[in-house]
Amino acid sequence: MRRRVIGTVTRDKMAKTRRVEVPRSYRHPKYGKTIRSRTICYVHDEQDTTHNGDLVEIIETRPKSKLKRWDLVRVVKKFEAPVLQAAPVAGAVPAPAASVE
Repeated sequence: MRRRVIGTVTRDKMAKTRRVEVPRSYRHPKYGKTIRSRTICYVHDEQDTTHNGDLVEIIETRPKSKLKRWDLVRVVKKFEAPVLQAAPVAGAVPAPAASVE
């Protein structure tokens, strides 16, 4: 059975390859503290459909290169960057409206 995991794309600069971080948390065997860690996976993305911040499902496969051992199954959620608007500066004089003559 091939493993399927869900992670976040952290790098999309390479052609047809994505770097995906898969988070996991576990209890320390001696001290009992919950520890958060991550696993880095290099994923083959044939159509270059994913970008930074996307949540993706990947599946384990045969080695495709030195580091790539995962294939992209689907994009679970696309990342949408927040739209930022400039706040008005206190004491600033507004620009005059252009008149049409």
